[in-house]
Amino acid sequence: MTRYGGQYGPDVTFVGVNRCDLAEPVTYADADVVVLGAPFDGGTSHRPGARFGPQAIRTTDYLAHDGSRPSLALRTDGLRDLRVLDAGDVEMPPGDIIEALRRLEVAVEAVSRSGAIPVVLGGDHSIAYADAKGVAGVVGHGQVSMLPFDAHADTGTSSSARYGDTGNRCAGSSSPGRCAGTGSFKSACGATGRPPRHWTGWPDRACVPMR
Repeated sequence: MTRYGGQYGPDVTFVGVNRCDLAEPVTYADADVVVLGAPFDGGTSHRPGARFGPQAIRTTDYLAHDGSRPSLALRTDGLRDLRVLDAGDVEMPPGDIIEALRRLEVAVEAVSRSGAIPVVLGGDHSIAYADAKGVAGVVGHGQVSMLPFDAHADTGTSSSARYGDTGNRCAGSSSPGRCAGTGSFKSACGATGRPPRHWTGWPDRACVPMR
């Protein structure tokens, strides 16, 4: 199988880092970081378009795409000091959220199992569940922590996977062991540090609001 590349555009990489191919583990066996695109917005209920996110993130920088972004303050260059590779997009069928998230989970788990850190470019909020499960499949369920920056807690209770119930699905699956957050997470948990009763996926889980 050849490299899939970009689902909604040319096969460019994140600011010019080298390519790898998920179908060939040897191409990222010694990587520190592997970038994955998750071009999916089938979980949204109002304004689609996040499917184009990975392509936009990869191409929007006006500087030379030379695989280098030095930090003057830190005197480091993360893209050079680490071996960062781009595996292209995961092929995610727009009309099948279950299959799309399954494919993303498999890809994230493959990268995690290689020892590299997966950096996933989305994509609507529904991809967070697949990301957490993919990592948890390697390091262990309950060993992953999530830190969502969101104005909403995404704790809906729909019967099918949606972007608005990602928080509930993650908690109910035990993939992330703890979840800290901002926005509605902080206001909903309040001083008790416990989630509200209507968050059905969080019966006995600690909710850790940001201070």
